Amino acid sequence: MYLLRLALASLGNRRFTALLTVFAIALSVCLLLAVERVRTEARASFANTISGTDLIVGARSGSVNLLLYSVFRIGNATNNIRWDSFERFAEHRQVKWAIPISLGDSHRGYRVMGTSPAYFEHFRYARSQPLQISQGRAFADDPFEVVLGAEVAKALNYSLGEKLVLAHGVATISLLKHDDKPFNVVGVLERTGTPVDRTLHISLAGMEALHIDWQNGMPGRGAAQISAEQARAMDLQPKQITAFLLGLNSKIATFSLQRELNEFRGEPLLAILPGVALQELWSLMGTAEKALFVVSLFVVLTGLIGMLTAILTSLNERRREMAILRSVGARPWHIASLLILEAFALALAGVVLGLLLLYAGIAGAQGYVQANYGLYLPLDLPTAYEWTLLGAILSAALLMGCVPAWRAYRQSLADGLSIRL
Repeated sequence: MYLLRLALASLGNRRFTALLTVFAIALSVCLLLAVERVRTEARASFANTISGTDLIVGARSGSVNLLLYSVFRIGNATNNIRWDSFERFAEHRQVKWAIPISLGDSHRGYRVMGTSPAYFEHFRYARSQPLQISQGRAFADDPFEVVLGAEVAKALNYSLGEKLVLAHGVATISLLKHDDKPFNVVGVLERTGTPVDRTLHISLAGMEALHIDWQNGMPGRGAAQISAEQARAMDLQPKQITAFLLGLNSKIATFSLQRELNEFRGEPLLAILPGVALQELWSLMGTAEKALFVVSLFVVLTGLIGMLTAILTSLNERRREMAILRSVGARPWHIASLLILEAFALALAGVVLGLLLLYAGIAGAQGYVQANYGLYLPLDLPTAYEWTLLGAILSAALLMGCVPAWRAYRQSLADGLSIRL
């Protein structure tokens, strides 16, 4: 205990250098734990981009490709699905609800998705959170109504009642626009931190109305052109959709219905489990995740090396202090233990301060991060893995403390200051 008091007193005598060292370690510890929490929550948030959906069904391709265009609005489907195929499985005895999805158009770089009112009722994200409308309402009977994702409304500065024109295709700049059929903004969704924020939602009837006069990928001209008013009076029942989401009455039936869909003879379909496909996609992105963690580990190592440098630099200045300690009876191993305790005390103070900085940062930025990035960073106690990381940091500090301790031990012997009885 007296060695610990002596170590603390010695650090107090060099308080400015000690505080800088503690602060450097604290920042590195805070960064490491923050990165770990963001990694963990990002993985959980990614896995919960879609929640409560048992099966995603699309044209036969690859599971990752189907997940990308149906959930993340990235890429395009290899083929469409007939409407009668969707109706067949929407009315299946094991199906509780079904959400049709129709993609293909865009607006200033943001994807447009045609769907049904069931989307706003049954779609879930992030631990079964329902979609909420922050302004206005969902689309109703008029096919030319659009509900904006939060990011779309903010980035393009749209408000309720504004008119907008959709473009054919998904390019940022499209030469083919549906100028004759403008849409009215009737609602804006709450921010979710998912691809929903970057999507414009219209009805399936609206998607059908946009293309009702198109032939061979080109809009109708002259007498063949159909106006918005004429389209409203026509049958806008869709003939094809891009994909659909299914919620089942029982989880037990998931695999049997998946097999039934994959073996459907009416047309080639692919049914995937969202969780499995999300994990497969996340594994493709794991390299970047691991690289971020390795960078934060090197930051911690840099902080510990800074501590080692500070202690080693002070050794020559402290030889008189060591000599005095030897003259009053301290053994060489006492001197070595003193320096190891100093290193441990600096690392421990850095870890404690780093935890305080982490929780202060989470408390201050929690709402902003969740609102803008969809990441919920909990103010929980460190997990078992985080405690392991902190223990590894303290162990590394002890090992590094052995370097100046050994050097001080050798210097103490070389000085030849021994006690004569």
